Amino acid sequence: MYIDNEHFDKWMERLSKKLSEIGQDLKSLINTDNVLDPNDKLLANQDLEFLLKVSFHTLQQHRASGKLSYFTISHKPYYRAPDIRAFVQENANCKTYERFKKENQLDTQTNAKQGG
Repeated sequence: MYIDNEHFDKWMERLSKKLSEIGQDLKSLINTDNVLDPNDKLLANQDLEFLLKVSFHTLQQHRASGKLSYFTISHKPYYRAPDIRAFVQENANCKTYERFKKENQLDTQTNAKQGG
């Protein structure tokens, strides 16, 4: 196959432009440090099932009812730690919540956030 100089130059120009676009996309993916607050830990379904000692179906029911906030990435639900704390506070009885707080050191995390 023979490509003359004019076609080759145009092809190289398009290739260079595409590589530059890909490079910009990669830079934006790498520089994601400020997407979430440093204190915002994300949990997947398995993490939250283990943490709350509930089944996948139970989490699904809480999401469907709107009681448990979440967002999806590639069709997988993820949960923010502050949303989980709020859910537990609203839905657990006092004794259960105190045990959850102690097991997950929420007092320590809250005091560290507040600088205390």
